[in-house]
Amino acid sequence: MLRVIEAERWRKTVGKDTSKIVEELKLCPDFSTFYNENKEYMISESLSELLARLLAENGLSKAKVIRRAELSEVYAYQIFSGLRVPDRKKLLCLAIGMSLTLEEVQTLLKCAGYSPLYVKLPFDSIIIYGICKKMSVMEINELLFAYDLETLG
Repeated sequence: MLRVIEAERWRKTVGKDTSKIVEELKLCPDFSTFYNENKEYMISESLSELLARLLAENGLSKAKVIRRAELSEVYAYQIFSGLRVPDRKKLLCLAIGMSLTLEEVQTLLKCAGYSPLYVKLPFDSIIIYGICKKMSVMEINELLFAYDLETLG
């Protein structure tokens, strides 16, 4: 029940559905009007700011997330501080370590400039499955390996 409440709070934070914003963009006569009407729904946080907010909202410590993400401490702290931008797989490890919802993971990926998870790609579908089933990084890696796919690392 708590995750349902958190998911609803996340939807309110993210705002309008992306498909509605795209439709508005297509129909808008000029970009300035579109931008002024939708700038509150656009991602304005840096990756490190978004990670900090997600940590706070979910009551998580960096140390616990790093352990669960199975990342090097030094490397992970550099990501949290904004000194490094992780590759997509390392960011997914952090998201899994944070037990984020699929919607939160998609926003995190977009914020970092990566493509969101796409269910028709075998690698991505296993990641989506693992996120939805609250699997650990190791469990997801085992499933990826079982299907002869590259692991998260």
